[in-house]
Amino acid sequence: MSKPVFSRWRGYFFTGLVVLLPAIITLALLKWLIGTVASLTDLLLFFAPSGLTHADGGRGEMYWYWRLAALALAIVLVTLVGLLARYYLGKRAIEWFDAMMLRVPLLNKIYGSIKQVNEAFTVGKKTSFQTVVLVEFPREGTYAVGFVTSEQDEKLVYKSKEKLIGVFVPTTPIPTSGFRILVPEAKVTKLDMSVAEGIKYIISFGSVSPEAATEVKNVKRSKR
Repeated sequence: MSKPVFSRWRGYFFTGLVVLLPAIITLALLKWLIGTVASLTDLLLFFAPSGLTHADGGRGEMYWYWRLAALALAIVLVTLVGLLARYYLGKRAIEWFDAMMLRVPLLNKIYGSIKQVNEAFTVGKKTSFQTVVLVEFPREGTYAVGFVTSEQDEKLVYKSKEKLIGVFVPTTPIPTSGFRILVPEAKVTKLDMSVAEGIKYIISFGSVSPEAATEVKNVKRSKR
């Protein structure tokens, strides 16, 4: 008698876990994101006395209303940067900041990589993702979804003696990091899905698969 009861309980438990797992993961990621953002925005109130902004005379955590004020200040600053970026002086200031960051050893590698990936996800940039493709990665016989970033590089074509396609293979579920690989054109298969659908597919661990993704064709054929 106890075994069937235990089996039913186990079935109910795993069913409930499957139902609640997406919500648990979402809340956990949201909590992590809020904590990360708060730890950064709190720094904006460096000019305020810690005894005023933090509990226990400055030794405890920051009061929630001060964190809210720091978040509001961050929103104002981001908006201001976006406004200035539309004008000549703002663009020059951003270029100067980029140049300064790229001159700092070690930091320039991190900042440069993040900036390139960020620009790749920005619509309208020359480095924007062009096409969703399927490539053999990380080894022959296994496949990964990637995004075409460049058609070819003349120097690389000269060295490799064949046309290579630049493909960015993002990691799951955070597509802002990944691998930039060069694949022979004949081995690049275009997926009939938009870049937005491709990103959604990667973020969802492949659980959200557009119907159009089942129809694939070679990049060469798609250009005809």
